[in-house]
Parts: sequence; structure tokens; C-alpha cells
Amino acid sequence: MGSIEEEQRPLIEEGLVLQEAKLYAEDGSVDFNGNPPLKEKTGNWKACPFILGNECCERLAYYGIAGNLITYLTTKLHQGNVSAATNVTTWQGTCYLTPLIGAILADAYWGRYWTIACFSGIYFIGMSALTLSASVPALKPAECIGDFCPSATPAQYAMFFGGLYLIALGTGGIKPCVSSFGADQFDDTDSRERVRKASFFNWFYFSINIGALVSSSLLVWIQENRGWGLGFGIPTVFMGLAIASFFFGTPLYRFQKPGGSPITRISQVVVASFRKSSVKVPEDPTLLYETQDKNSAIAGSRKIEHTNDSKYLDKAAVISEEELKSGDFSNSWRLCTVTQVEELKILIRMFPIWASGIIFSAVYAQMSTMFVQQGRAMNCKIGSFQLPPAALGTFDTASVIIWVPLYDRFIVPFARRFTGVDKGFTEIQRMGIGLFVSVLCMAAAAVVEIIRLHMANDLGLVESGAPVPISVLWQIPQYFILGAGEVFYFIGQLEFFYDQSPDAMRSLCSALALLTNALGNYLSSLILTLVTYFTTMNGQQGWISDNLNSGHLDYFFWLLAGLSLVNMAVYYFSAARYKQKKAS
Repeated sequence: MGSIEEEQRPLIEEGLVLQEAKLYAEDGSVDFNGNPPLKEKTGNWKACPFILGNECCERLAYYGIAGNLITYLTTKLHQGNVSAATNVTTWQGTCYLTPLIGAILADAYWGRYWTIACFSGIYFIGMSALTLSASVPALKPAECIGDFCPSATPAQYAMFFGGLYLIALGTGGIKPCVSSFGADQFDDTDSRERVRKASFFNWFYFSINIGALVSSSLLVWIQENRGWGLGFGIPTVFMGLAIASFFFGTPLYRFQKPGGSPITRISQVVVASFRKSSVKVPEDPTLLYETQDKNSAIAGSRKIEHTNDSKYLDKAAVISEEELKSGDFSNSWRLCTVTQVEELKILIRMFPIWASGIIFSAVYAQMSTMFVQQGRAMNCKIGSFQLPPAALGTFDTASVIIWVPLYDRFIVPFARRFTGVDKGFTEIQRMGIGLFVSVLCMAAAAVVEIIRLHMANDLGLVESGAPVPISVLWQIPQYFILGAGEVFYFIGQLEFFYDQSPDAMRSLCSALALLTNALGNYLSSLILTLVTYFTTMNGQQGWISDNLNSGHLDYFFWLLAGLSLVNMAVYYFSAARYKQKKAS
């Protein structure tokens, strides 16, 4: 009996150890005190309401400014259509460019939690400055007197655009981190939590659009009917609520440790492979350098399996005879691990998929620019109620709010039967569907504009530029289709850049995904500038003039539809050749 008990004791002890291990998250995360996080008390859906609440309030604040910004620029700062549209898209582009700053700080030094906290303060200061610029008489231009509209002074411009670009800087620390921080609450080593994480991205985007719904309906109406000071002040209050919501959840969060500068690691691979350009890569990948430990040499990262693409970079992981003799493998500028090399390979493989988002974002940018201007040239009265054209963005938001639960509860189970994928579609398939929908959106906008121009011509409104008596509700289909495209493309993009990115580069890759929005907005500005330049040569009216009745906005929409079609074809070609990341 004694011998049997002795044989059983190690098995019992091993079982207790395994049972204890399952009580804790095993993905390398820690709790606020730096200890392994208990699954019962941290992370998972219990931590997500605070993160989703933060995102909902922050997006309400952002869209409270962005959604109707073009109207403020044209009616209060007295800018022309092209100038105002360019300013809006340039600012929105900057809002998606600054996340590169926040992402590098988060991945390398501060971690996602403290990056969100610090940049939220900057955001709040910018919101406050913007509210003051719209409230204090000395800080805003005088109202128009007849046809004379006085220009804003340099000081007034400085106050307004200073606040606007502080918001752009603040959002740079929030946007690349908050979705990744939410996904960090789910243990990658737990199959049940992995499924919940896929659902999290859907509801994360849902919360964004709840905030946007309030902004594009209630706040737009307040701005145009109760004053811009109040219209900007309310989003400022909600930004304060966003910060409070984030801090309230602190005891429940799981935190991933920063893994060091991703830029440095990428540079080391490039330098090391260049230094060993004459070295031959062995046929057997197991001969390449990798740490023998269970975890990789990069803090917070799993090991990544070797792939055969971009083989030149493998030279960075070849152990030279000199290194073999000395036994010194510590100089990462001469010798990198396979995992470190694969990090760069992953970024290279992602590039064609990443680039597809630029054209899609250029299409999305029209919702706050040319769609609004198109609506202003239509009949905005619904009965006795004057509907602000920017409020039509509500239908895009409503479309997202309808599509997210439909996708999560119905489309995923249905698609799973045919694709065999637990999530219904892979991220790449989901994004491809979104690109197709973007073509339909631009085609719908062009058709509405053709009808509007025909009516303007028939009623003799071309010269006067008066709004055409066609209901602004004709724009609903293009907004609704755009919302469906967002659910497929943007949410798929969020999940793709989290799951496929190297573990220690998740904030950076989220920022790269957001960079497509910046480049899309800049591309939209560039296309507007080029179209205006070429179509106004020799004294012509141009496609996009201040009098849209004498222009051809429909040609502009068809141009974007054509670019979207080409973009979709290139994406499908690239997606068919994409290799998935394999982490050990």
C-alpha cells in the first residue's frame, strides 16, 4: 500500500499543479500589482464594460467634432467647400497618423494602459480649447453681414486649430491601444477565451457606433440649432466620462508587459542580414538561431515558427563560425533569433493586405465631406423639421448597429456551415466582402447625384445654386451600404492586425491599420485637389464647385467607385497568396 501511495502522490501533486495553473492566465499577462492574473477576478468580459464604455464616450466626443466639422468651417470660419473639405480630411488623416507615436510608446516603454491614460489627458485639453474657441466671442469670427463674411484672425485660427490638433495627438495614444488592450483581457492559451475575443471585436465596433449615433443625430442638431459652444461642450464632458470609465476598471484589467522597441528589433534584423549577406542560409531551418527557453527572447512574445518566404532575412539568424567558437550570441545587431526575423517577415506579408485599406478609407472619408455637401444641395426639410445634412451619418451608424448583432448571431453560425471556420469567415475573407460593398456604396452615391443634377437642370436651378427639391433621404441607401462595408472591412481589419501581428508589436500593427485611414483621408484630399485642378483648367466650372448644381459631383463618385474596383481586384490577388502566422 505504501508503494502505491508513493506512486500516486506525484500524479496527485501534478494534477494539483495543473489545476492551479488553470486558475491563472497563461499568456504572459499580469495584474495591476505585477502578479499572474487570476482568471476569476480579472480580464474576460468582466473587464470589458469599462473599456467599451471608455471607447463609446471617446468616440462620441470625436464624432461630435468630426461629424459636422465641415459645416463649422464653412458657416463660422467662412471657408469655401474645397478648402473646408481639405481641412477636414487633413485633420482626420492626422488623427490616424499620430497613433504611430502612441503605439511605439506603448509597445516599447509604457504599456497600453499608461499610454491610454496619458494621452486621454491631452485629448481632454484639446476638447476644452475647441469649446472655448466656439464659445468666447473674441475667439471666433464675426457673423456674416449680407454677402460679406469676415475672415478669422490668426489668433482665432490658432486657438481653433490648436485645440483640433491637440485632439489629433490625444487620439494617437488611445486608438492604437484601446482595442488591443481590450483583446488582451482574453487569454490566447484558452480556447474558450479565444472565441470570446473574436466576438469582442464586433462589440467593440458596436460601442464605437453607439457613441457615433448620439453624435451624428443629437449633437449635430444641438450644434446647428442651440449653438456650437454647447455642441462642442457636451462632447468635452463625455471625454471626461471616458477617462473616468477607464480608470474605474483598473483592478479588473490584465496587462501585457512592453517588449522593447519594435523599431530597434526591425533595424537589427536588417543590419544583421546585411552584415551576413555573403553567408549561406542552411537548408535545415532548425540550424538557425533561436533561444532554447520555452518563451522567446522578446518580453511578452511567444516564439514564431520559421517560414520560407523572404529567405534573405534568414541570414540574420545564421550562426557564424566566429559566434559558434566564442559562444557569444548576445549581440542582436549581428545575430537575431528566428522569432525576431519572423516579426519583420510578418510585416512584409501584411503589406499588400494593409494597403487595401487606403482606398477603402478614402471612400469612408466621403461620409463627412462630399456626402454632407451633396446633402446641403438637397431638400433637408422633413415636414416642419429642418434636418442637418451631417445628421444623415446616423443612418451609417444605424446600419452598423443593425449589422453587428446580425453578423455575430446569425451570419457567423450560417457561414460556419460552409467555410468550416469557427468565426464564420477568416479575417481576410471578411475584409474582401467589405471591399466589394464599398464599390456599391460609391455607385449608389453617384446615381443619387445624377438624379439630383437632372432635377436641377429641369427646374432651372443650375445658375442660382439653390437646393434642389429632392429629399435628402435619398442619401440613406449610400450611408446604409457604407455601414455594412464597415462591419465587414473595419472589424475584420481590427481582428486581422491583432491576431496576425507579432505578440510584442500589437499596438504598432493596430497603428499601421489606423494609418490606412490617415492615408485614405490624405488620398481623398489629393484626389479632390487634382480633380479641382484638372477640371477647372481653361476657365471651366469644374466637377466640384461651390455651386454643386453646375458641377459634376457624380463623376467624382464614379472615379472613387472605379478606384475601389481596382483595389478589390489587387486585394483578392494578394489575399490568395497570404501565409498565416504560426506561433508556438
